[in-house]
Amino acid sequence: PQDLHYDLGSGDGRTVITAAKRGARSFGIEYNPDMVELSRKNAAAAKVSPDRATFVQADLFETDFSKANVVTLFLLPSINMKLRDKILAMAPGTRIVANTFTMEDWQADQTETVSGDCVSWCTALLWIVPAKVEGTWQVGTEPLVLTQKFQMLEGTLGGKPITDARMNGADIAFTVGGGARYTGRVDGNAMKGAISTGGSFTGTRK
Repeated sequence: PQDLHYDLGSGDGRTVITAAKRGARSFGIEYNPDMVELSRKNAAAAKVSPDRATFVQADLFETDFSKANVVTLFLLPSINMKLRDKILAMAPGTRIVANTFTMEDWQADQTETVSGDCVSWCTALLWIVPAKVEGTWQVGTEPLVLTQKFQMLEGTLGGKPITDARMNGADIAFTVGGGARYTGRVDGNAMKGAISTGGSFTGTRK
């Protein structure tokens, strides 16, 4: 219920209506005015409040959806790719869910396929927008040097390589030299968290 949801290319409105029934504030962005009108009729028939399910006739490339914390897509990969930079600029932790179609080399964080009587368009892909952490951080007395490709990280801490390193929104996790596991949270130019061998850590971006 606390979510602000945008469905880009909302078609007949079914995703928006479902989100609104679950209590979200949901906006459908659709270029075809006939589909927008159909969506509004479908929402009225479903007895969904207009302030919970709003349908807008607009170009999704010119729409500001930056405040959303959930975005759904059922768009071709070429359109997903045109939106990708805009999506990656959203707040860390924003959830992006697509039906079937990928973001090419930005691998999904989770993929689920519906079985049973589903015969087409049966796969959902979830991405969590990662915080941007590439660069050099000071963690205690040691430099943490990170390179980043979407949610995946590589680098070193005090010259020792890190492994199994990734972002989950603003959450960071990595293992140093095959030993201690660092798990924490990034907030702008600061990070803090816990070390598996005991104690805690803080970091500041240089």
